[in-house]
This record gives sequence, C-alpha cells and structure tokens, in this order.
Amino acid sequence: MNNVKLVFFTLFPFLVTIFLWRLSVYFWNPGGILALIPIFYYTFVKQIYWFAGFALLFCFLIDYRCGLPLFWTSFFCLAYAINGFQKYVDVPHMDRNAMYLFMLFTGAGIFILIFANLTWKNLINNLWLFVWLNVLYMPITSIDSLFKYKRKSITDTR
Repeated sequence: MNNVKLVFFTLFPFLVTIFLWRLSVYFWNPGGILALIPIFYYTFVKQIYWFAGFALLFCFLIDYRCGLPLFWTSFFCLAYAINGFQKYVDVPHMDRNAMYLFMLFTGAGIFILIFANLTWKNLINNLWLFVWLNVLYMPITSIDSLFKYKRKSITDTR
C-alpha cells in the first residue's frame, strides 16, 4: 500500500497539470491556461525533479491551444532563468505558496497580452483571466498540503 501511495504522490503534480490542461472550456479555462498554476507551483515553489521539462512542454501546449506563438513558453523560460540566477528571494519558503510571485508572473504575461491586441473585449477577457487564475491558485496549491506524505523536493537539504 505504501508503494501505491508513493507512486500516486510522485505522479500527482504531473496528473494535475494534464487534467487542468485537458479541462479546456472557453470562458473558464481558455486553452487550458489553468495548467499554469501547477506549472508555476511545482517548478518554482515546491520544486520537483524532472518537472521543469514537463512544464516547458505544457507551456508550449498552452501556446498551441491559445494560438500564441511561443508566448507562455518563452515567458516561462525567462522566469526560470531569472529564478536560477537570483539569490535574494527564497521562493520555496515564501508565504501563501508564493501567491504574490504567481500574481506577478501571470500579471506581467497578461499585461503584455492585453497590449498585443488592445480591444475592449481582449481587455475584459484578460482581466477576467488574471482574476480567475489568482483566485484558483490557493485552492489548487493547497491540495498538495492535504496529503500526509512528504514529497522529496529539490530544495530539501536534509
């Protein structure tokens, strides 16, 4: 039974990302954009081995579904590079699962998308998307803390 739990907890971040990407509905989850939540969380906050490559693939798939030419993929690569070079912000130990950093990540990306095609419809859709992503960030990332199993993270030194 412990082996089944270990496999489930190991695969959980990958399965959540796939589920949120596949659950694509125009108004609630356009292009599977809600998959950015576990992508950000398990890449920057609770870093998991081999998840960065998986996250890069799913950023590409989000771009493909949304019709954006490598926007979220390049934005993710930029954020990953900035996180790798900086030493001042301790992302894994931030309060509220680094929600403010996620707001900065999605806010900057959506801000660029608003001005890429400045219309009222685009402005309102992207503002709704920003609010919806940030409202759902805490419930989706809190699911991981409900499990009693302690997942080995890249940042664990013990």
